[in-house]
Amino acid sequence: MSNQVVTRTLKASITNHSQVHDDLDSHGFAASKLWNIGRWTISRVWDAIGHIPDADELCSYLKNYERYADLHSQSSQRVLQELGEAFVSWYKQGDSGANPPGYRKGGDEHPRSTVTWKNQGFKLDTEYNRVRLSKGTNMKKSRYAADYILCDFTVQADNQTLDGVESVQTVRAVWTGEKWELHFVCEMQIDTPETPGEKTAGVDLGICNTAAVSVGDKTLLYPGNALNEDAHYFRHEEYATEGENGPSNEAQRLRQKKARRQEHFLHALSKDIVEQCAIHDVGTIAVGHPKKVRDGSDWGRHGNKRLHGWAFETLLSHIEYKAEERGIDVERVPEGALKTSKTCCECGTEADSNRVERGLYVCENCELVANSDLNAAENMRATVTPNPARDRSNGCLAQPSVRLFDKSTGRVAPQEQVVP
Repeated sequence: MSNQVVTRTLKASITNHSQVHDDLDSHGFAASKLWNIGRWTISRVWDAIGHIPDADELCSYLKNYERYADLHSQSSQRVLQELGEAFVSWYKQGDSGANPPGYRKGGDEHPRSTVTWKNQGFKLDTEYNRVRLSKGTNMKKSRYAADYILCDFTVQADNQTLDGVESVQTVRAVWTGEKWELHFVCEMQIDTPETPGEKTAGVDLGICNTAAVSVGDKTLLYPGNALNEDAHYFRHEEYATEGENGPSNEAQRLRQKKARRQEHFLHALSKDIVEQCAIHDVGTIAVGHPKKVRDGSDWGRHGNKRLHGWAFETLLSHIEYKAEERGIDVERVPEGALKTSKTCCECGTEADSNRVERGLYVCENCELVANSDLNAAENMRATVTPNPARDRSNGCLAQPSVRLFDKSTGRVAPQEQVVP
């Protein structure tokens, strides 16, 4: 085994929440106000000279603005950096139908935004599990107010403390919709195998099936039922609670809850994919990267909405860092150029007609019958190993092992173990 330093986020519950929530609320509201000021500034500059200012330009424009001093200077910088990053992400999509980042509002009130403290803005006491968070200059003006927020906390991960980490880079206060919690972004050492496996695996990412994995003699299918059910449920709940002046507080809470559930799903899914690859002696994973799928193509109103909510980049990054912990390499394979969905993994014949219907691939040339997503995954695998060993005698491409997200446990398990 060898040691490797990685960056991880540890979540912690605030044990003195009643004592600090008012201060955290005021900072969360201030972060939303600063975001909105930055958003207004971008619109003004954009309309005047046709240029979208980046994060550094925003900080330069607003550092003397009164609201900038509501937060610690590094915290204010981070709010404007997030706004700048959001505009860059929107612009790179090249989708004329996608709206740019909007204002943060909840009816007549600002919602509670995440507040980030960098190294100069916090002081950590790991012996007593306390962290001191610096207030902004404007928040210190009351003669009775402390210059900092002192939070007691308990790390939520089992058998994990901050004593064992190399360093804590940032602390984030995150509103969950019901309470505040702390996220510590840490550098920590992990043990990784010195000799990873010799096999290769192909992974195809999708919407109906979130992932399809092929190791040659073993195939796995990860349906996205739980994720799609959540998207449908929360979309209807949000519409029902929409306020006259924008999203209501309840709609904002539902969006945050949906985002947390999606993030947990993607973590659980990526963890299981990597664990299954390690069990099957995989040393390299080839993952299809559909990065151009949003580049101006019109998939219809319903299709465009589903693509907009497809978090393939997040899932891919989760797979990458979890694989890194186990010494497994990950290679991103551009899907468009290879036409992995149309090409038969057995004989190489390319034909749109081979995809008989959603989920079924039948090659007219060699008569291979396969799940279409697994056919694509096997093509991914061949990009790493041009002549991969495989055993099709068990019909694994047509009848894969299905692994489902179990809502009762929050984990991924074989289909037969998940109670409907």
